[in-house]
Amino acid sequence: MIIRPRSTAFGLWFILRGSIVPDIAPRLVAVLAISIAAIWLHHVAPGYFRDLDPAPFTLLGLALSIFLGFRNNICYERWWEGRKQWGELVAVSRSLLREAVTLLPADTHRRVVHRAVAFAHALRNQLRDMPEDSARAWLTPAEWEALPPGRSRAAAILRAQAAELNEVRRLGALGDMLYREFADQLAAMSAVQAACERLRTTPPPFAYSLLLHRTAWLFCLLLPFGMVDNLGLATPFLTMILAYAFFGLDALGEQLEEPFSLSPNGLPLDALVRNIEIAAGEALGDATLPAPLRPEKFLLL
Repeated sequence: MIIRPRSTAFGLWFILRGSIVPDIAPRLVAVLAISIAAIWLHHVAPGYFRDLDPAPFTLLGLALSIFLGFRNNICYERWWEGRKQWGELVAVSRSLLREAVTLLPADTHRRVVHRAVAFAHALRNQLRDMPEDSARAWLTPAEWEALPPGRSRAAAILRAQAAELNEVRRLGALGDMLYREFADQLAAMSAVQAACERLRTTPPPFAYSLLLHRTAWLFCLLLPFGMVDNLGLATPFLTMILAYAFFGLDALGEQLEEPFSLSPNGLPLDALVRNIEIAAGEALGDATLPAPLRPEKFLLL
């Protein structure tokens, strides 16, 4: 996620890091070349462009902007839903850590706390298709070896958590009411996992995105030929502004619809996992706590 201080109105014109421009630069260059070609053709054969009415392009641009705005609203809702789910995971994890260190025996609560951190690592790695090794440091060798391979390790960590809590209850060290409190926390963590998996595996309809993508290309490629007779040498200027707006919204929507990706506008899952690690260290009273992650070149992962 891009994190950078608010710039001045003048400075906004020169910001590239964090802008969508680097991603759409090849498209803008293509549109610029088409605009220059349209000017040349108009100069060579002006008669071909005199009967072109710019009104259809105005209506098409208006409709396209409305549909792009609607799509970006959908994509932003997915992004914000992912952020809310991870905010819920941080809150539930802190509650679980607090209850573990105050209600469970000393020989048990450290393992419960570490499993909560391991679950956050495993879920982050699953959503980003990353190696699972980062969760290993928070589990015992026996627990790590007992985890199944593949994408089900986060759920397996919750099962191991529930099994130990049930064993503590069976031994009489945890009452039924308190066990129910822990079970509710684990159920909330499982619900967060299910919601994130839904977002990860159910993107917006591809045909809808494809339609808008094709329409944006057709509009930006045909626009110079419809406006060159009226604008002349100013055609590339207007065309580039519209191409920047339409291609930028299209590319931004593609990033927002995948909230857990490593794109510049993806959610900072590494930073959220680090927050849970810090909360775990505070709950256990560790003398040394990991530092919160900070943006590097305005990018927080």
